[in-house]
Amino acid sequence: MSHIAGDDTALMLRNLLAEVRSCTLCRDLPLGPRPVLRAEPTAQVLVIGQAPGTRVHASGIPWGDPSGDRLRQWLGVSKTQFYNAGFFAIMPMGFCYPGRGKSGDLPPRAECAPTWHEAILARLPRISLTLLIGQYAQHYYLKETQHRTLTARVHHWRDYLPDTMPLVHPSPRNRYWLAKNPWFEAELVPRLKQEIAVRLQHT
Repeated sequence: MSHIAGDDTALMLRNLLAEVRSCTLCRDLPLGPRPVLRAEPTAQVLVIGQAPGTRVHASGIPWGDPSGDRLRQWLGVSKTQFYNAGFFAIMPMGFCYPGRGKSGDLPPRAECAPTWHEAILARLPRISLTLLIGQYAQHYYLKETQHRTLTARVHHWRDYLPDTMPLVHPSPRNRYWLAKNPWFEAELVPRLKQEIAVRLQHT
């Protein structure tokens, strides 16, 4: 029975991801809709970031940019490991490139998460650690907590274990934040690598 149930879950997730990838809810996007995400039912770690940039939009490869390089360093994994959807599920707050604003990319489109996240999460039964990267993911999923700012949430990362870790976005633009908050790479990153390594041992 469990094998049949597993097959059913995989099929449901595959069909759902096909539906997401054909989504045209935001037809007014400057580069058009191109949802970027990946997942398999066996995934143990869920990565929830912001939204694809132009490079990721062009390639269709999530975190296929300098931010992704830094994120993989924080995780202590190779590209091959990171892009194993059977271990890492990648589901951003906005699935498509949102466009450019005055000071960088626009926020993720608000339609994506309430439309798709719950259904996707229901088909990822083995997730044991969720990484909430950046203010948009944290505001959506941690809005009921006592810590109201990104820095406060990330600084109190231990409060969210064992199943959640809030992270600052690994964008090169955040190098000043990292310089001002050396505890992040001194304390949080080693624990993050440990959490990932333990789960990788059991794959």
